[in-house]
This record gives sequence, C-alpha cells and structure tokens, in this order.
Amino acid sequence: MQFSKSIVIRMIVVITLCSAGIFAVTLVVNYMQSRSMLEMELEKNARNLASSLANRVDAELVSVAKVTEGMARSLDTAEYNREGLVPLIGSMLDSNPSVYGSAIAFEPYAFNKQERLYALYLFRDEGTVKAIRLDASYRYVPYLYQDWYQIPVELQAPVWSEPYFDDGGGNATMATCSVPFYYSSGGKKEVKGVVSADIRLDSLTQLISSVRILKTGYAMLLSRNGMVLTHPDSSFIMNESIFSIAEERSDPVLREMGRKMIAGESGFVHHSLTDEPGWMYYAPIRSTGWTLAVVFPEAELFEKVRNLSLTMAGIGTGGLLLLALVVAMATRSITLPLRALASATGPMASGNFDVELPAVRSNDEIGMLTSSFRMMGESLKEYIRNLTETTAQKERIQSELQMATDIQASLLPRIFPAFPERPEFDIFASMDAAKEVGGDFYDFFFIDDSHLCFLIADVADKGVPAALYMMVAKTLLKSEAQRLRDPGVILEHVNNILAEDNESCMFATVFCAILDTASGELIFSNAGHNPPLLVGSGGVRYLDVKPGFLLGPVPDSRYETERITLRNGDVFFLYTDGVTEAKNREDELFGEQRLLEILQGDFSMAVEDMVHAVRSSVAGFAEGAAQSDDITMVALQYTGNGISSSAIDAPLIISKS
Repeated sequence: MQFSKSIVIRMIVVITLCSAGIFAVTLVVNYMQSRSMLEMELEKNARNLASSLANRVDAELVSVAKVTEGMARSLDTAEYNREGLVPLIGSMLDSNPSVYGSAIAFEPYAFNKQERLYALYLFRDEGTVKAIRLDASYRYVPYLYQDWYQIPVELQAPVWSEPYFDDGGGNATMATCSVPFYYSSGGKKEVKGVVSADIRLDSLTQLISSVRILKTGYAMLLSRNGMVLTHPDSSFIMNESIFSIAEERSDPVLREMGRKMIAGESGFVHHSLTDEPGWMYYAPIRSTGWTLAVVFPEAELFEKVRNLSLTMAGIGTGGLLLLALVVAMATRSITLPLRALASATGPMASGNFDVELPAVRSNDEIGMLTSSFRMMGESLKEYIRNLTETTAQKERIQSELQMATDIQASLLPRIFPAFPERPEFDIFASMDAAKEVGGDFYDFFFIDDSHLCFLIADVADKGVPAALYMMVAKTLLKSEAQRLRDPGVILEHVNNILAEDNESCMFATVFCAILDTASGELIFSNAGHNPPLLVGSGGVRYLDVKPGFLLGPVPDSRYETERITLRNGDVFFLYTDGVTEAKNREDELFGEQRLLEILQGDFSMAVEDMVHAVRSSVAGFAEGAAQSDDITMVALQYTGNGISSSAIDAPLIISKS
C-alpha cells in the first residue's frame, strides 16, 4: 500500500484541513469583529479625550482674552498718562501669571499731541517686571504695521496671532491676544489703540504633553494655519505644518484633513503625521481657531487583540496537531484489519485461494468484509474447479467433434473430377456445415456401368444427432439404391427402415436420382426436398416435381418416380434449404429468385464454377451474418450423346412411372 494513498494519511489530511479551515475562519472573524468593536470604542474615547483637552486649552486662552478685553474696556472710558499705564499693566501681569507680557499701543498722536507714536510694553524677566517702549524697539517697521496691532485695528475685534518664537525676548513660543480700545469723536467710535497680552505656549505644551495615550500615543496642537505647535518630536514644532508634511509625502488624504482642520471641523481618521500608522481624532479650539488632535498608534492599540489572536492561533495549532494524532491513532486502529485483509487478498488476486485470511474479531463492516472474502475465495475455488473440469470436457468434446467432422467429411465424395474416365457427364458437390458436424449430405455412385445414382438430403436439426441420423440414412440409401435401382422404391424402403424405433421422430428430406449415362434419361423421386433447377441453353427453371413426404417419421409412405431426359449440356442442380434460406444482417432471405438469377448468368460455366458462384453469392449476401443452416449443393451436367443439343427446342417432359 502506497503511503501517499493510505486511508490514514487521507483521513488525517482531510480532517485536519477541514478543522484548520474552520478554525482559521473563526479566528479571522473574531479578529475582525474585535477590531471593529475596538475601533468604535476608540472613536468614542478619542472624541471625549480630544474634546476635554480642547476645552481645557480653550479655557486658559479665553481667560487671557477676557483679561485683555477688560483692560481694553477700561481704556475706552479712562485717560491714562505714562505714570498710570505702568500700574495698569503691572497689576494685570501680577494677577495673571500665565501672561508673559502685555502692551498698550496707541494710534498716532492718540496718546498726546506731542508724540506721534507711543507703546508701552511690560514683560517678565527673571522674576521681575521690566518696561520698554515699543515705538523705540521697532526701528525699521513701526508697530503700527505689525500683525498683532494692524489686524485687530482693521477688524475692530479681538484677535489671536499666529504663534511665533520670541527670539531675544521670551525666547519661547508665544501667541498674542490683541484687543482694540476706542474713543468717541462726534458720536462716532474711533480706534484709539490696541491692548495685547503675550502668553508662552510652554504651559499648553506641558498640559498637552501630560496626557498619556497608551505608551507611544500623543496629543498635538496645530495653529489656525496648520502649523505644528506641540508634538513629541520637537523638530516638528514651528518647523512643519500639516500641509508641508502632506506635500512632502504627496499625501492627498493628509492635505484634505488639513483643510478640514483649518475649517474648524472635527473627525476620526486612520492617519498620523509620522510613518507609524495610527488613528487620529481632531477637534477645533473655538477661541483661537487652532486644532487639537490625539493620536492612537495602531500597533499598540491592537496589540492585545493581535496577542490574543496569536495565542488563539497557537492553541488552535496545538489542537490541530493533537487532533491529527488522535485521527491517526483512530484511523490506524480501524484500518489495521483492512491492511491485513488487503495483504492477504493480494495472493488471492494472483490465484492463490488457499491463502489464510485474518480472523474475524468483530461483527462490524470489516468483519463482514472478511467473511465475504472468505466465502468469495471458497466460491472461486469451486468455480475454477468446475471450470477446469468443464473446459477439459469441452476440449474432449471438441476433439471428438473434430473427429466426427473428419469422419463425416470422409463419408462424402470429395475428389473432383469424380469420374474423369466418364466424358458423358460431369458432377460436382459441396457441403458447408453450420456446426462442427452437419445434417446435410450428398452422394453419387454407379449402380452399374451406365447408371449413376446421385442424391442430396437434409436431416432435420443440426449437430451430432443429425450427423448420426445422416450417416444411417446415407448408408441405407446407398445400399438400397444398389439393390432396388428405382428412386421411388428406394425411398419407400429406406423410409420404412428409418421409421422403425424412431422415437425421437427425426426425419430428412431427400432427392434421389439415377442417370442413364448412355441415353440421358434421368429418373428421380422426391421426399419433401426443394425442387431442383434445370439449366440449359433454353434457360433456367425450377422443375415442377412431386414434393413427396419426409423420410423417416411415418412408415409405409409412398414415393413416386418421375423421369426426364437430359439433353447434351443440360445441368441438373440440387441444393438444400441452407442456400435459399440464408439470411443477411437485416434478416432477409437469400430466396429462390436470387438462386435462379445467378444460374442464369452464364450457361457455359462448368458445374464446379457454378457451385462456387452460388457459394460466393450466398456469402456476399450474408455480409458476415452467422450461418444458420448447412449449405449443400450438387450439380450434374450431362455431356453424353442421348439427345443432341440441336434438339433443345423441344420442351422437357416429366413423366411418372
């Protein structure tokens, strides 16, 4: 038994593969569902976390904006000189530690008529508060053209500036809240100046950095223009914007996300600003237009799910190996008797039916199969023994039949020309048996120097009984012909002999004729045989003869002797019904008309050629169909001097004796 085709291997492969497939599908579905549920929960938590952080940042910025707004409103209604501005700004710094510095800047000549520009700025410096004049600090570009001043004047509304790095001042990233203040002129409110408050973003950075998101997750703050304000990677801060990163990566998704951020939208996307994939939730900070985003690294987020899946995969693999081992053991225990039976049946297939089969130890299918093989072996032994005996018997019968065939053939005249020394006639005959031995026969012999007796017969049935009956009938006909010399009398005597003790009611048809070779006179008698054909220069025709009764079944039957005179060249043609009743594959009969047409073909043919022509026509008509009856023919041509061929115009007369 080949290893690759054994039942054990196939059972292990099929069951293990099916189980592995089911387990793999279950594992994948479980992983996908767990991931989906985790993503849903993540979005909810990310939204809450981002909103919370955004509110805290917004609250701090709003408090600075309100303080700045309050100072601007006080400047709307009160006039301050130089000495009054310093305490006003100083008290604001004292009460708002998150404010790094604050300035009050006036429109040209708004502070006094002698000075075009006046801007006072107080800021913290190593624990003290210092004051400088901004109108003197901005030597090349007056503060009137700085964004922190110009934008709120133009908009006449509070404005937060874009974050910037205050190099040489605070040396930190800052943002400025600017609020315009006004005076009334002719009932119309005119901008008088701008109050600003600078805050360091360090506190916001610390607030955002203090948020722990898993191990490597982070929160970040983006400006109104998408500039990165806070990020774990300090190289991003104030150096990169979400649009520059998108441009560098050719990332349209990141670019679109940046557009939504500066539009004040919020969202939950599978993206991050670094190469590490992750999930990001971003939300706007309403007071400044900035955006706060929280990033959850995907590898870390799904680590537990992945670890759980790997654990399940490991357990499943171990289970599959254990299952394969159990299947192998179970299948082996089942197939062990089968393999023993297969090993035993190998010699049986080679003909050794005495091989010992395994003992039947159970009544299951294997036990039943073993019992069936044992019974089959015994049956085959008996069958082969009977077949051997039958074959030997058949060979013996075949040999005996061959001997019978040879004996039967030796009883029929087979040497032609039969009488080469007699020029007054020529005779030819043939017999093709349908079986090993046939029931047809023919014979011809001289009963004296000038009279030739010839006959044809067809015994009912075929095979050995017909052959035995044929031999008896042939012997009787020959002996009675030599003694009685009259065809009708010959048939009567032979019929009576055959009818005695004919318990099997066998019979034969016989046509017996005696030719006077000197005169051409032919006397004949018919015992139920086919009518003969006469072939001459005047044509071919069936002779209208008395049919007579069959030979053998009924004693004391009478047979009439008839006579004709053959002319020189006439052919007297006898045949059995094996010729006219031959069948082709369509079950059609050869028929008397075809026989007549063949003999009409050429009157000059010799009798041997005439018989062979009929045999060939019958064989061609049958087209290989099995021969169902013996085919026997006898043809006699008279070439004597009885009646001249010139007298052939006179009709032949059949006379009765």
